[in-house]
This record gives sequence, structure tokens and C-alpha cells, in this order.
Amino acid sequence: MSNPALLKAAILVVSTTASKDPSADSSGGILSQVFEEEGAGKWEISEVKIVGDEVLDIQRAITTWTDRENALNVIITTGGTGFAVHDTTPEAVTPLLHKQAPGLVHGMLAASLAVTPFALMSRPVAGVRNKTLIITLPGSPKGAKENLQSILKLLPHACQQAGGADSRALHAGGVKKLEKEAGVSAGHQPHSRAPDHSHDHSHGHGHGHGHSHGHAMPVRHTAPNENPRSNDPALGPTRRNRSSPYPMLAVEEALHLIQVHTPFPQVVSAKVDGTLVGSVLAAGVTATEAVPAYRASIVDGYAVIASEDGSSSQGTFPVASISHATPGEIPELKTGQIARITTGAPLPPGATSVVMVEDTVLKTMTDDGKEEKEVEILAEGVKDGENVREVGSDIRKGEFILQKGEEISAIGGELGLLASVGKAEVTVYKKPIIGVLSTGDEIVEHSRPGELRLGEVRDCNRPTILSAVRGWGFEAIDLGIAKDKPGALEEHLRDALRRVDVIITSGGVSMGELDLLKPTIERSLGGTIHFGRVSMKPGKPTTFATVPVKNNAGERVSKVIFSLPGNPVSAVVTLHLFVLPSLHNLSGVSPPGLPKVLVTLDHEFRLDPQRAEYHRAIVVMGKDGLLHASSTGGQRSSRVGSLKSANALLCLPTGKEPLGKGGKIEALLMGKVRSEVE
Repeated sequence: MSNPALLKAAILVVSTTASKDPSADSSGGILSQVFEEEGAGKWEISEVKIVGDEVLDIQRAITTWTDRENALNVIITTGGTGFAVHDTTPEAVTPLLHKQAPGLVHGMLAASLAVTPFALMSRPVAGVRNKTLIITLPGSPKGAKENLQSILKLLPHACQQAGGADSRALHAGGVKKLEKEAGVSAGHQPHSRAPDHSHDHSHGHGHGHGHSHGHAMPVRHTAPNENPRSNDPALGPTRRNRSSPYPMLAVEEALHLIQVHTPFPQVVSAKVDGTLVGSVLAAGVTATEAVPAYRASIVDGYAVIASEDGSSSQGTFPVASISHATPGEIPELKTGQIARITTGAPLPPGATSVVMVEDTVLKTMTDDGKEEKEVEILAEGVKDGENVREVGSDIRKGEFILQKGEEISAIGGELGLLASVGKAEVTVYKKPIIGVLSTGDEIVEHSRPGELRLGEVRDCNRPTILSAVRGWGFEAIDLGIAKDKPGALEEHLRDALRRVDVIITSGGVSMGELDLLKPTIERSLGGTIHFGRVSMKPGKPTTFATVPVKNNAGERVSKVIFSLPGNPVSAVVTLHLFVLPSLHNLSGVSPPGLPKVLVTLDHEFRLDPQRAEYHRAIVVMGKDGLLHASSTGGQRSSRVGSLKSANALLCLPTGKEPLGKGGKIEALLMGKVRSEVE
């Protein structure tokens, strides 16, 4: 029997070898022993599981433990944190985290480094998903044990906070009280096995920083506002940056920053109707009533009273009443009587079974010939409950019918289920409102009549982005076109931040003297640019930022700005690659982003030697049962035609040699897949 007073821990062993032969695992048992012998009686090992070195297997195991009712307090993984090709645990865990815990990572590395320089060969990750703390440890028994011992005494405090405990109450009494409760002292590692060495912690790292206990804080990727990286528009073109001050990030790094800095979704109550489609449940739903709520017939026929002594059910019986699938009073059925009944109708009181109409013969009618008087039952051996749906046989009262994290689809199954048990409202994650803005003096409305003047460009980005965002099921507001003037752009953005949760802009993020988005975000709005360049093709100048604003309640919250390149193809590719995962995170969708599939190339594809490319392609289901990909043609970032008919982005790696026909590669699906199978 589980003890509710104990903290619940799970151990996930990541090892392809041990997944095939559990006897090969030597770390899981040692970690369980550390919890038992050194955990001060605070822990209960709820589960131990072994999975192979596959990202999806690792993620599936973790989310099963974190995304359920009564989630675990901590998950400890062991294995897969090194530099070997098959070591994928950090890559699997990082996208799952809602909060980072760099303090725990630093603590483990510091403790291990005191034992061996090879501690730096480990790539630990730590953080929180929902209310569960997740920590990755090395695969070696010795390394795993030492890492866990170094942080074990601090884990109860971390788990309490992650689980939603009141921080003021936990911290009442100050640092000394917390240290005493945890059994640690200032300036020392929580575990004392490290060799004796004079490692003084007096170098300005006292507790004068507000007593944060190592809790994860946002990591800025721009300098503070008094020294922003962006150009100062007031200095003119001669003083602007000649090369981008923003580091070039890999796509995976950019996605990680989006995951970390996208605000948590808000929880709201919503009516159960068509507007619920696309929403994600923030809490599990239980049935408030049984389905069916009464004993119902599953066929058209006659309700009968089955013989208790097993005697024959055949014979001719008077038809005493009629039961239709409409509300109303039904008289009690007595022995020797039958009642005509339709599919879905309630059984009369006293009836035990239903005989199909096909197993009967009409014997006599009423005098006016309009109703049945007597019917002969041909069925032999009718049993109690035959052709009857019992109360709650479909759904029991109190049963969980939908789990937290499930999405309400347009197929209708989830809505139908909620309606069947009388649910009028459910708790969901609020879907964000998105504003779409184009920038640039050269941009004009696509619908403006007349010919273009020299230098003018019709705005195709805004209608394209609005269409895509609405197609994903989000409310999108058209913010129009902002001119390349600092005051006008700032006014546009400030107005938008009052109306929407996410702003998507296109244009104005390159190195030109009139590319004002980055300086406006940093210098005028006080925002933080988390990245301003990505090593990809197309879409290098893609920018992701958050801006602090006060909501209607006077609370300071963060709102997201994505500044996409002005080239139409770059804008659409980065919209799908970066914006969609953020919108999914904001609305509780997991896993976020486009689905990834393996495709077969129908022809040769050239590679870029320096940047990964997201090639617009058409993916179809071939007659051989495989997904086949072909290019949409020229891939210039300004060529809108390359998006026509595209339903996928091929994830082409960097390289000098082309990928040959018949090769396999991953693709991100943007739309429906057409089948060639007849």
C-alpha cells in the first residue's frame, strides 16, 4: 500500500542492452538503494522502468509519469548522457521541460568534478514538467550514485515547490532553517563524499542574491537594456552594426529557447460546444452520470421476463404495453406478458430480457387491426439480460472519460463523449490570440487596385500567415502594415500587445538601416531578444523575443513576439518551424510542432555545405506503402511558387555531396498526404 506521506520517485534506466536483458542493468538497483538508505525516510520508489536509447521511448515513459493525475514527484533517469552516437537522453528530456533547473545541474557537475575530471564528459539535464522534477544521471553505477547523493538532500524542497506548495510558507524561517531541515550547511556540497579540498565559496557567491535556492531563472540572450545589441536608430546608418551582434544558433537551440521562454498556458473554463474544438483539457473529466442511464434495448423486439427455472421461453403472450425511445411512464411488466420495444428504449419495470422481432410471429390483432394483441415467441432459452444494455455498461458514473492533456478534435468523438454524460463545461488551456503585422515602407495592401510604383511590393505575407494561423484553430487579428518609422512601429506594437498574446511580424529583421524591429523591441519596449539568427535555409534572420507587459489585473506577464524574415518563403517556413511549437506550448498541446515522418526521396537533392535546409516538398503515399517526397521546384526564399502544393518540409542536413534518389530523410508534415494507392 502506497504511503501518501512519502514523496514518490521513479527511476528510468536508459539502455538498449538492458531493455533486451534486464539483468544487464546495474544502476537502477543502486539508485533505489540510495533513496532508501540515504533519503531520510522521505521517499518511496513507485516505479522502475527500462527503455532503449530511443528518444520517443524515453519521452513516452516520462510523459506517462508526468502527465497523469497524481503525477510522481521526481523522475531520475540513468544512462544516455554521454557523447556517444546513441546517447540521446538529454535530447529526449530537454523539449519536455517547462522549467530548467541549472542549479541542480551545476551541483551535480561540481560534486563529480571533485572526484574526476571526466565528470565533464557527462551532459546532465534537470528541470520541471508540470509538477514533476526530472533529473538525468550518468549510466555508470558509480557516477549515477555520486550524482544522486550530491543533490538528494535538496530534492524534497525542490519537489515541494514544483508540486505547488506555498513558497512563503516553505521559506518561513529563512535559509538557516531550510539548511537545517535538509541536513546541509552553507558553502558545502549536500553530500560530503568529495575529497577534502579548500574550495572557498566566499568569492561573492553568498546569499545576498535574494535566496533563490537555485531555482531556474530566465536566461537572457541579449545584453541588459542599458547596453542592447540592436542598432540605435538615432545614430544613423554610419554607426549601425556591420555584422550581426546576435549569435548564430542551430535550429535545435532555437527551438529549445522557444520552449523555455514561451509562457505557461492559462487555465480557463469553457462551454462544451463547437468552439471547444482544438482546445486541450487542463484537467481530467469524470462522468457525472452513467451511460446508459437506464436498462435499454439494443434491438427492436419484445421485452420479456425470462424464466428463472430454465423452463421454455416459447409461447404466445399478450402485448401489454409499448416502449419507444422517448421519455415517458412505462407500466410494470408482469409474468405472462410481453411489451413491444424499440432500439434504445427503456425496459419496462420487471422485464429481464428482449427478444428480437425476427424471432416472433404475430398471432392476433386488436379489433380495429391497428395494434398487436398477441405475439408468439419463437426463441428458446432466453437468458436474463439478453439484448439489454445495462446501466453504466458504456460509461460508469465517476469514470474518467477524458484525461488531462487530451485535445478536443474536429472528428467529434471527444465532444460526443462529453455531451453523452451531460458535461456543460470543462477546464481547458486558453488558446492564445495572435496578431499578424507586416512592416516596411515598400509594403502595400495586396488588394490595392492599380499598378505598383517602383519599389512597391504587394503584401502576401500577412494574408498567408493569417490563413495558416486560423487554419491551426487559433484566433488571428489583422494588425495591418507598419511603416519603417521608429515611432509608428512602436505605437503599432504597443497597441497590439494590449490586444493579443502573440505578435507575428514579417520584415524588418535584417541588417538594413530601416530594419527597426529589433531595436524597437529592445530599446523602446524593454523586451528581451532570445535569439536573432538561426543557422538554417531559408529563415536566417528569424527573431524570437518576449516583452513584459501589465495585464488587466495589473500583473506583469510576458508576451511573445516572433519577427520573421520578409521573404515570403522564409516567413512561411519559419512560421511552421518556430511559431507553431510556441502556440502549441501556449495552448497545452503536446508534443508541440509539426509531426515528423520518414520519407523516400524520388530524386536527387543537393545540400548546402553550411546551413541546414528546410526544402519545400510534396509528400505522397506511394503504391509501395512508403511516403515519397519530391521537390516543388526552385527554392529561392523569395519564390512564393515553391510553396504551392507543398505539404512538407524536408529536413536536409549540411553537406557537400547530394542525397541520392531512394534515400531516406526526415520530413515535417504541414498538410494532408495524398495517396497514390487505388
